[in-house]
Amino acid sequence: MALCVLLLVLLCVLAASRPPRQLPLSCTVVQTEVFCSDLALHSTPQDLPQGILALDLSRNQLQNLSQETLAFHTDLHRLNLHANKIHFIQPGLFAGMTQLKILDLSRNHLSAFAVHKTKIGPLGSVESLDLSSNGLYTDMTDYFLSDSPSLVNISLSGNSITKISSDAFRGSLSLRKVNLHNNVIMEIEDGAFDSLDHLSDLDLSKNSINCITDFNLYNLKSLNLSQNSLEMFQSSPSDEISQLVSLDLSQNKLPLLPLIPRKNKLEYLDVSRNQIQSVNVTGTYSGQIFFLCTCLAQPPSLTKHHTCFHHLRYLDMSYNNFQSLPECLFYTMLSLEVLNISNNCITSFSLSRDLLPKVRILNLSENSLQTFQITQKSLPSLEELYLNGNTLTTLDFNTFQSLPSLRLLHLQQNDLQMCPQNILDDFGSCISFESVSHLEYLDLSENNIQRIPAGAFRNTPLKHLDLSLNSGLTLHRDSFSGLENSLVHLYLNENNITVINADLSSLTNLKYVDLSTNQLTTLPRWNRESSIESLNLQNNNLVTLDYSTVLALERSLKTLYMGSNPLSCCSNLPFLHMLQRSEVVVPDIEAVTCVYLEDSEPVKIEKVTQEMCQNLENGSVNVIMMVVAALVLIVMLILLIKCCQSRKRKRSRSYRA
Repeated sequence: MALCVLLLVLLCVLAASRPPRQLPLSCTVVQTEVFCSDLALHSTPQDLPQGILALDLSRNQLQNLSQETLAFHTDLHRLNLHANKIHFIQPGLFAGMTQLKILDLSRNHLSAFAVHKTKIGPLGSVESLDLSSNGLYTDMTDYFLSDSPSLVNISLSGNSITKISSDAFRGSLSLRKVNLHNNVIMEIEDGAFDSLDHLSDLDLSKNSINCITDFNLYNLKSLNLSQNSLEMFQSSPSDEISQLVSLDLSQNKLPLLPLIPRKNKLEYLDVSRNQIQSVNVTGTYSGQIFFLCTCLAQPPSLTKHHTCFHHLRYLDMSYNNFQSLPECLFYTMLSLEVLNISNNCITSFSLSRDLLPKVRILNLSENSLQTFQITQKSLPSLEELYLNGNTLTTLDFNTFQSLPSLRLLHLQQNDLQMCPQNILDDFGSCISFESVSHLEYLDLSENNIQRIPAGAFRNTPLKHLDLSLNSGLTLHRDSFSGLENSLVHLYLNENNITVINADLSSLTNLKYVDLSTNQLTTLPRWNRESSIESLNLQNNNLVTLDYSTVLALERSLKTLYMGSNPLSCCSNLPFLHMLQRSEVVVPDIEAVTCVYLEDSEPVKIEKVTQEMCQNLENGSVNVIMMVVAALVLIVMLILLIKCCQSRKRKRSRSYRA
């Protein structure tokens, strides 16, 4: 018995002397993953559980990685050391981590480690390695990649690398994705990527590369060379099929379209924000003949130098200096779906044949277009057309009726007029929007449109109509006839309108209306069937809101803008009552004021009460009564004086007798 008691005491003492094995209080354990980020740790926690598969130590203060802290965690699959201050890694630290697949060492100070020319490896099982933002410069990458046979994904972005040497990736031949974004690369040695047979994704964006000649990475699927200083992109002549699907050459200095491999599978091409001025039917790069436009027009025997775009789906040529676009450019682009030619200097665009049968989006905005001509079947799939910011004054009368799939049309900032109703002949000076069978969105703002005729949009299922910034616009009562069951958004702001003649009450699905910055003195009439949810009446000349209109809107209205109107306080009590009892939100309530007394300063409408107006009314009645009483007294005094004077004269006559 005494022996048992002694053993129990010894166990208690030992338990008291040994601290309990537990994680730091702020670490989180989720099954086999441990999260210790943002804890200001200076070393790896000593009591991590055994058998964990993922450890997150990101955004701490770690400086050294040694065997004592991590070596026994041989089962780790993922290790995140992002955003620490690591400048030393004990050689061979990761050798025993045979299951480690993902290693994130980004945003540390590994350039200090590389200075000592010590290799980090081996990284025998690591498939994804992030070394971005470490201050690494040329030749330092070898100390991290020299023994990484399983590496598939490497990120070296945000470093100071100036040159890619021919043997930079000799120890990582399994690489598929290489990210070199945001370095200062000026030179790529011949063969730098040739040994990477599996490379499919290469990001060289935001560097200082001047030219690419003899491009021959035929297994590559995605290449990003945007934000460089490229003045040339030229592929090597070959009959081998290029697997390239995406090529981004935006924000460079290219004077011509790139010379891509003749046989290609390219689907995405971005050459926006370059210095391309024209499309050459034939041209040369370093003496090589460059044929772009004649692939289908020439006999097969002459096509060996031709570049075709049979698979191209997306083409962005915006923000260049194109003056014109010959139709032959599109001869081989039968698969094209998105064409962006915005922000150039194009004056004319025409398609005389079915060259772009699959184009869904065509952007010609911000050019100098004076003519836009298409045939009945040239754009059968077009859904979105952007012609805004041009100088269009005339279009064929039925231009948009010939686009059977058109759903969205931007025409703002042109100089177009709308044709009168029941027009029989084609008018070169006006355009019609009747019977555009699928058009739902139409922007006609800033066109100097003078009038909207009756039935202007009949048989066109518009949901969104913008007629703003057409100063002096006049509306017919039936301008919106035909839109009763479709129109949801209507913009009539900044038109200098004094009265809304059009019948808006018939638009039963209308929910969002902007009438701001006009000269309205009265509201359009709505009935109880109104569906208006948002109404903008800012900056008009409204003094009194019609009571019946207020009642009609009260049922559906959710948001109302009323600022900058000369409202009368006591003439709008029904409106005030609606604001107080309903759930209508007035976002600009601080700017909504009214005049309480004549010649007095405007007061915030929130502070006006019915009692104030009643008091004002009673006060006015009292003043009127006092004025009337004063007038009665004055009249009585005048009569009394006259009476006295009359009697006095009678007395004086009697004395003379």
